[in-house]
Amino acid sequence: MSTVLKLGLPAGSLQEATADLFRKAGYKITFPSRSYYPTIDDPELHCTLIRAQEMGRYVADGSLDCGLTGHDWIVESDAQVVELAELVFSKVSRRPVRWVLAVPNDSPIKEPKDLQGKRIATEVVNITRKWLAGHGVTANVEFSWGATEVKPPKLADAIVEVTETGSSLRANNLRIVCDILTSTTRFVANPAAAADPVKRQKMDDLILMLQGAMAAEGKVGLMMNVRKVDVARVLAVLPALQKPTISGLSDPDWADVLTILDEDTVRHLIPRLKAAGARGIVEFPITKIID
Repeated sequence: MSTVLKLGLPAGSLQEATADLFRKAGYKITFPSRSYYPTIDDPELHCTLIRAQEMGRYVADGSLDCGLTGHDWIVESDAQVVELAELVFSKVSRRPVRWVLAVPNDSPIKEPKDLQGKRIATEVVNITRKWLAGHGVTANVEFSWGATEVKPPKLADAIVEVTETGSSLRANNLRIVCDILTSTTRFVANPAAAADPVKRQKMDDLILMLQGAMAAEGKVGLMMNVRKVDVARVLAVLPALQKPTISGLSDPDWADVLTILDEDTVRHLIPRLKAAGARGIVEFPITKIID
């Protein structure tokens, strides 16, 4: 009888990005209406939607074997989990998210020491307190239930808020004083589950497919036929870091060249490849790249 792995998926802003990544990795995942238990076409996986903020706690106590959550929420909850992999994706971009200290544009606060005795609103109370202690600063850190950007200056002197682009902070007339923590999504596991050979193998297989899907994002395959006398000219057009596969065809004077490229470069390369002698150029999508 197979072991079912209890997998936590982040609800909220990362939910669709996570589902999209799983689909690219080869898993069909759907979210039934009003249900916190997504369906997935793998009988060895049982999925539960949990807020990323709580994921570490439920993985640590064994309610879940593993899950995806931000490094920031692991630090905030001080959850005793094993981080098996980093998965750099987010709801907006592939950039890590940043927790930053922000103040009104006209605030006199310029550096950490200026926060002494001030009021700070944030969702990451523990992270903020640890950061302040590291700078020898004592301040009143209050938990914010949301809409943190609107609290300065009347309800708080400063905030610690998450940002990817900084646009929301700028829209609320706030400026960033400094970064507090940089975070990416992590695949975390319960220590006992990670030590179980069967469960660990399932986790490692899942991570391999997820990372393969991420590695393929923005990549396409390019295949072309080239006269052997033109191969050197064609290879000179391709990016220097690429290592194309060159194989023979039934016609001894021709070769097949296969390579993987960044999708946004192909439109510039194809005319040059044709001019260099490539023929029968075919572009095709890449869903996974496994090293």
